Amino acid sequence: MKVTEHIKNAKEKTLFSFEIVPPQKGQNIQKLYDNIDPLMEFKPPFIDVTTSREEHVYIQKEGGLLERKVTRMRPGTVGICASLMNKYQVDTVPHVLCGGFTKEETEYVLVDCHYLGIDNVMALRGDAMKDEAYFMAKNEGNNFASELVRQISDLNKGVYLHDIIETTYNSNFCIGVAGYPEKHMESPSMQADLRRLKEKIDAGAEYVVTQMFFDNSKYFAFVEAARNMGITVPIIPGIKPVAVQRHLSVLPQVFKLDLPDELVSAVEACKNNGAVRQVGIEWAIQQSKELVEAGVPVLHYYSMGKSDNIKAIASQVF
Repeated sequence: MKVTEHIKNAKEKTLFSFEIVPPQKGQNIQKLYDNIDPLMEFKPPFIDVTTSREEHVYIQKEGGLLERKVTRMRPGTVGICASLMNKYQVDTVPHVLCGGFTKEETEYVLVDCHYLGIDNVMALRGDAMKDEAYFMAKNEGNNFASELVRQISDLNKGVYLHDIIETTYNSNFCIGVAGYPEKHMESPSMQADLRRLKEKIDAGAEYVVTQMFFDNSKYFAFVEAARNMGITVPIIPGIKPVAVQRHLSVLPQVFKLDLPDELVSAVEACKNNGAVRQVGIEWAIQQSKELVEAGVPVLHYYSMGKSDNIKAIASQVF
């Protein structure tokens, strides 16, 4: 079932969803199940599964020389989606990236998703590689999320890259995209960023999930500005609880967002990360309750492979 159908069927009741990161290759999937199991009591209608782009690794050769190789440390997004659908009888949302994929490779991923009965995809540009100053698309890849959305929309119409395959069994993916309450780090202004979001919606995206934020007023202002821009699709808030002291520096640096001073002061007063985790839980509970009261369609939590704090939050909200 499509994410938008789940929202419609909920009849204005706020739904619970979360996002997981595939385990690194070589690890057992059971650890992933162990973190998902405690969250299923809150009846998520869908679970997002991220995709990581390729990385450079350096292999030492004879004579001390280093050879650079390209690898993927977290493969298996589509396979994990299929496994979760089978184990939990829940819809899944694989993340599909521009970065690291040609358009043809993207089409292969989408065809696999279609065969598996996956109804939703999250279309993202992705980040630059760690050794790149700026994002660079792979040769013959999509440069922007709006281009990726258009490719998925074309496939929904039966339009493939190299030829027209005559079929009445087209894909019908519900396409999600990212939104940035504090603007994307590369956008010159908030209005410019909203125009890029509008381009993704016009290309065929049907819902938006926001980047994490810690001040609900930023989300409310973003939604209002998006509506004024003519964006009418559901805008789902993304929530991540602060968990460790270093989040005070890492999150603003990586995601270019602000942390409210009240939250900063509370974390700085903590004597250990256990106390920080509790502060993060309590802050996210208050965020979540206010958002539910405002009538948001879904609360989407970035679990990052840990479920204890998400469960503590959800138990007070749902």
